[in-house]
Amino acid sequence: MFTGLVSEVGQLVSVKGRDGLRRLRVACKYPARALAVGASIALDGICLTVVAKGKKGKGSWFEVETGAETLARTTAGRWAVGKKLNLERAVRLGDELGGHIVTGHIDGVARILACEDLGDMARLTLVAPAGLARFIAVKGAVALDGISLTVNEVAGAEFTVFIIPHTLAATHWNALKPGDEVNLEVDLVARYLARLAEAR
Repeated sequence: MFTGLVSEVGQLVSVKGRDGLRRLRVACKYPARALAVGASIALDGICLTVVAKGKKGKGSWFEVETGAETLARTTAGRWAVGKKLNLERAVRLGDELGGHIVTGHIDGVARILACEDLGDMARLTLVAPAGLARFIAVKGAVALDGISLTVNEVAGAEFTVFIIPHTLAATHWNALKPGDEVNLEVDLVARYLARLAEAR
């Protein structure tokens, strides 16, 4: 489980394997001792498992494996060497839950329609896949590329979020532009409420 509070921005330094299974190596500033083989880590919101790690200068590197489902359902299938990635280690018992409950199980890919520069903030308008729009509500939560955000407006499949200065500085989102795609995880509570309603 995660909170949607990005704690590091890593960089993809190696991609190996085929379409059905890829092994990714990421360099970051986490100390190597803070990463454990077998631990969960979120890369742009995708929950993956650390399968190898090591020291790299003052930071570290770690490797994860992505399967066919992840490559097809998320943006991971288009990642190339040099890509910046929002990172978050899994929540530990006793940690502050400062964002919202994020599983790292991506529901689909949202596309950015507009980026409005508001000086020290930004306003993004996105469109969600049609099947996921019903889970997005005003004042509800979404995770976009692993970032916990509050929905400000909804119009059909389109929705808007505001990005505060801290988020722009702490993530790789300072270079987003219209047409970019981001990993979308809808609110867990909304998903289960919708399922209960269907069961009735």
